[in-house]
Amino acid sequence: MDEGTGMTSTAAMIDDLREKIIADPDVILEDRDVMRALIAAGESGLGNNIVDLRGIALERLESRLDRLEDTHRSVIAAAYENLAGTNQVHRALLRLLDPTDFASFLRDLGGEVAEILRVDAARLVLETVSDEDRKDVAQLEKVLVTAEPGFIDSYLTQGRNVPVRQVVLRQVQPDTDVIYGETRDWIRSEACLKLDFGPGRLPGMLVLGAEDPHQFKPTQGTDLLAFFAGVFERVMRRWLA
Repeated sequence: MDEGTGMTSTAAMIDDLREKIIADPDVILEDRDVMRALIAAGESGLGNNIVDLRGIALERLESRLDRLEDTHRSVIAAAYENLAGTNQVHRALLRLLDPTDFASFLRDLGGEVAEILRVDAARLVLETVSDEDRKDVAQLEKVLVTAEPGFIDSYLTQGRNVPVRQVVLRQVQPDTDVIYGETRDWIRSEACLKLDFGPGRLPGMLVLGAEDPHQFKPTQGTDLLAFFAGVFERVMRRWLA
């Protein structure tokens, strides 16, 4: 191979490499070893263009750092929100353990407990087969609602043939006053917690209603509310006993 042929071949290789880099510069910019070699060459004064490449690399690193910081802020914000929610649930449960009679328990549920949880309505639904039980319970507090067997599952599933979940979060516009009574006109979202009172007993349900349509949504986590429901149903078993 003569010198002219060698130079032509080298020029062709350089042109081919140049076209590949122009077509996909990330091949160079994402390769740490190549970038280190180019930066080292730039520091040796082998060309001004090398400094430009280092600038591009730094810009990319800064962009990644910004995205990482955004992610960290989101994680921290979520952690604080989760901590605040945990504190709310703990405070509400401690308040529910204070009453020494069932009437006080119901008043606290519809009052201080609802305020701690920042909801606009709290309703405890109990299924019963006795008309007399429904009349007696109705005299206790407006927070307590009685219903016929099967009502709770139907309310949770909205009449659809789907599995019944322990916690249901949804945006809602009640078309009946069975749960909320006169307040139904301004309830726009709710959390429904199904309660298990033990073998041989009909289920119950705790409903937390909010005027804010975004307070409860299906996309939200349910772990804290599931824990709240678990403790609440155990407290209720004490009263039902």
